[in-house]
Formats: sequence, C-alpha cells, structure tokens
Amino acid sequence: MTAPRSVRLTTAQALVRFLSRQYAERDGHRHRLIAATWGIFGHGNVAGIGQALLESGPRAMPFLQGRNEQAMVHAAVGYARQRGRLSAHAVTTSIGPGATNLVTGAALATVNRIPVLLLPGDTFATRPADPVLQQLEVPYAGDVSVNDTLRPVSRYFDRITRPEALVPAALQAMRVLTDPVQTGAVTLALPQDVQAQAYDWPEEFFAERVWAVRRPRPDRRELAEAAGLVRDCARPLIVAGGGIRHSAAQAALAAFAEATGIPVASTQAGKGVLPHDHPADVGGVGHTGTATADALAREADLVIAAGTRLTDFTTASATLFQNRSVRFIGLNLDPYDAHKLAAHPLVADAREGLTELREAVGGYRVDPAYEAAYTSAKADWETRVDAAYATPQEDAEPTQAQVLGLLDGLVDGDDILINAAGSLPGDLHKLWRARSADQYHVEYGYSCMGYEIPAAIGTALAAPGRPVWALVGDGTYLMNPTEIVTAVQEGIPVKVVILDNHGYASIGGLSGTVGGEGFGTAYRFRGKDGAYGGPPLPVDLAANAASLGMAVIRTRTIGDLRKALAEARQADRPTCVYAQTRTPDTVSGPPPAQAWWDVPVAETATRASAALAREEYDRQAAQRRRHL
Repeated sequence: MTAPRSVRLTTAQALVRFLSRQYAERDGHRHRLIAATWGIFGHGNVAGIGQALLESGPRAMPFLQGRNEQAMVHAAVGYARQRGRLSAHAVTTSIGPGATNLVTGAALATVNRIPVLLLPGDTFATRPADPVLQQLEVPYAGDVSVNDTLRPVSRYFDRITRPEALVPAALQAMRVLTDPVQTGAVTLALPQDVQAQAYDWPEEFFAERVWAVRRPRPDRRELAEAAGLVRDCARPLIVAGGGIRHSAAQAALAAFAEATGIPVASTQAGKGVLPHDHPADVGGVGHTGTATADALAREADLVIAAGTRLTDFTTASATLFQNRSVRFIGLNLDPYDAHKLAAHPLVADAREGLTELREAVGGYRVDPAYEAAYTSAKADWETRVDAAYATPQEDAEPTQAQVLGLLDGLVDGDDILINAAGSLPGDLHKLWRARSADQYHVEYGYSCMGYEIPAAIGTALAAPGRPVWALVGDGTYLMNPTEIVTAVQEGIPVKVVILDNHGYASIGGLSGTVGGEGFGTAYRFRGKDGAYGGPPLPVDLAANAASLGMAVIRTRTIGDLRKALAEARQADRPTCVYAQTRTPDTVSGPPPAQAWWDVPVAETATRASAALAREEYDRQAAQRRRHL
C-alpha cells in the first residue's frame, strides 16, 4: 500500500500554509477565512511565524505591521465585524508582554462574538534553558505561562507543544471561528522552539477546506408557542440586537415589522438594522435610548428579544420592562441568551426565525391606534434631535451633539462611524440617524477606550473606498493613538475626529451623579488644595496626531468644523479633525438619559453629595424586578 504523501515544513510554515487554504461559506458565498495576519515581531515569533510569513509570500498570506498588540486585535475585530464575521484576521506576537497585551483585545472580541485568531509566541516546550527571557516562573506549575491569561477570554485555547499537535488544534480553531454561537477570540499558543521544528505533514492537511456557517431553523413547537404569544398581545415591541446584523437578517426584520406593525427598538449593537426613517424604527432602547422606545418598553406586554444579550444598558438594569404581565420571546442562536428574563426560547438563526415567525403569526397586526401613537412619539423625538443638532451661531464653539449634527448633515449611507467609549455612545444611540445597515459601528459590549482608531483601520480594509470615521474623546485618543502610524504606512484614509474636553468627561459626569463629585476625572494641574482643579494641561493632541503622520485640521468654531469635516471626508490620506467642545456641554446633556443605569452609590458617607445620590439610587433601585 502506498504511504500517504507528505511535505516537510516547520510548524509555523505548516500553520501559515493551512490558514491560507481555509474558507467560510454562507448562503452560497465563499469567503477567505483568514484574510491577513497582523504582527509585531520579537524573539518569540520572528524565526518561526515571521520566517513562515516571509517564505509564504503576500499572495498566500498578506501581512500587516502593527504598533501595539492590543490595537492589532482591535483592527482585526473591526475587519471581521465589517465582513459579517465571515472573514477574519490572525494576530501574531512574541512571548511575554507582547502576548499579554492581547488580553484586552481578546476579551473585546469574545464579548462581542467576533472571530479573531491569536497566535502568541510561548516559552520553550523543550525547556533547554529555564527560565528564558520574558518567562514568568510559576513555582507550583511548570506548564503555566503568561499566555494562560488568554484562557478565560478565548472561546478556544490550545498550546502546541509538539508539531503534530497542530493538526487537531488548527481544525478545532477553524470550527470555533466559523461557529455563529461559539465564535470569538481563538488562541493557539506557539512555543518558540516548536514554531521552528520541522515535521513531515500529510498533504491532506493543506487541502482547501470550506467551513459552512449554518442557519438553524426554529423548532416547530417553540415556533408555534411563540406565534401564539404574538397573536395574544396588544402592545408588542421588538428589541433588535447585534445578532440581526451578524445574521444579515435586516430584510427579514423589516418584512416582519411591516407585516405586523410591531415597533423595533435597537440595542447599541443593533442600531441601524432598520434605517432611521423606516416607519417601525423607534430608535435606541435602554439607558441610552430614546424616549419613544423606552416608553414603549415600559408598557409592552410582549418583548421579542431578537439577537440580543439583554445587557444592563438595554434593560435599564432590570427596571425598564414595567408591565406586570409582560412576556418575552428570546429569538437567539445561543440557548443561553434565548432563555434570559425567563423568556420563551426560540433558538434559531435570526433571519430564519423572523421569516418563519412572520408566516406563523398568520396576518396578525397591531391595533392602528398603537401604531399611530408610536409614530407620533417618534416624530416628537425627532424634534428633540433637531434641537440638539441645531447650530444657530457659526462662530460659537460646538457642543458634542452639534458635532454629531454637522456629521449628520454631511454623510450618506456609504459612511461608517466608529466609537466605543465615553459619552459619545450615549449621544450616538439617542441621536444618530443611521442610513445604512452597517453605518453605525459602536463597540459597547466591552466599551473599550482605544478601540476606535485601530478598528477604523480594520473596517476600512474590509470596506475599501468608503469613508470611515473614528470619533474619539481626548481620553480615548491618549489610550491608543499608535495605529495612526499604520494607517499612514498603508495609505488607509481613515478620518479621526478628536473632541477635546480636557479629561474623562463622561465619567466625570457620572461621578457627579453618584456622589463622586468628578474626583480624579479632569486633565488639569493640581490646585492649591492638591486636587486636579488647576489650569488645563498644555497637551496638544492635534500636534501629536500630526507628528504620527496625519493631516490635521484644527477648528475652533462651528463654521470651522463644518468646513473641516467636509474636507476630511474628501481626503485620500489619513486625516484628523480636532475640535474643542464647549465646556458646559462636555458630557452629553440634551436630551438626558431616558432610563436608569445601576452604578452603586456609597451606603454611608459624610459628604452631602453622596448622601443625596444614595437617596436617588434607592428610589431607582426599588423599581428593579425579576422576570420569572
């Protein structure tokens, strides 16, 4: 019998060749699964993965040079989200600090269920010298390394201690990356000696493989029971989450809403799944939601939670759904999420579930009076948005809401806006008028400061030719500006808008409401009392962005900003627009939060601000309820 044919390669060479031949397929469309590899090289990966990437060449595996390991993961997440989770990037690092810098990005990917393949270098498997440079010694366990910090934030983790162990591990990694329920960060830790070891690999390992992304249909019994709940309700509400986007179920959602008249409120991850001017769209829901959506949620007798994890911002920390007879349908691929709030589970792909539920409800439609009421309430909210966006004085400094208004008047459905932290997510969720299914890109699962700029790069790589905006405050900018250099190097024309309010203004505002009095949140010199109450720090973020290679447009007034945003949108190189927002409005004020968020307040304190805040906390917390 003829022996199976084999090819002799190092472990790293074999991995790169394997990755170059993996594909994902959904609805008959095939996508390259690992489209590129990000990397920063050190002694833990330069002679292994680094050499393998060099030898394979850019056609087999394109390479992208990063400046910060966390930022590389954020860029990979931005890419995979924009590609509908059907194509992803890998990230290679050295051992030690390069590997541990991946942890925050991995957590973000896993929380948001976005696929990314992490390939951190690891200490020697054969231990020829112990310890080696950057090794963490653990006296009670010789098989532990700093890479074990990636275990709790990875959906799959393996350490490849022998070349042949790569075969089953690589296959499992691809399975998880393409699993719509399990996907997230996948980690293959690669000891630096094993990366360089040669092995005779079976040629079948390198055959093209296509991983089908499944669309499970709902169970017949669950579907019938869910349809019965819909037919029996009078004030239903759909809460649409990121699962609608990931499933590409926007058309199915629109068809369901149009057939039934049920209004659609959106989470941060779901905003934009219906365009803002769709008759059924009532805007964001929860703590950062609209008055229209939150009022509907308080009175709803049926909530269809479609593709959402129902986080505390969505449920207003379990205070939003106040109707004593409210019932829930959990339409979700993941049974864990489908059962939340004691919901009736409808475990299915969002597109398939909505399509079959529409057919099963058999002509149900809400009362015309209910439809007219939420339509009128939506129009009232739009008047409040117009007021927040209004710019009556061209020579005034802009408020944060006015910055969004200027962008609103400039962009079309091609533009993509990226944000993650600070007060901007709240303003965007309440105010932004999403024009296309993928325009609104707010990472609010992990709400990670420093996500925006690298994610904009990844998104632009996934959507070449489209204007991609990273909206950042000064606090977020200082966290992670390094990938600006990558954008300049690669000629990726991202647009970065820096809103400078001289501190952690979002948390400063929150601090003021919970008795913290803004402690430690301003970017100022110390005053005579030792607190940070002196003059603002002489930090020039615009000069910093310019020093990293960006074209920078400084603005002072609304008129300046209007022209600068238009110029940036047309720019063919990375461009930064710098604006200082008006001091009284540095935290989103108009309109205020429409629902509560639970941030515990000191139960006992000597300062009056904390005592008053606790009184308000107890009043709000009393409205919390368990849905059983």
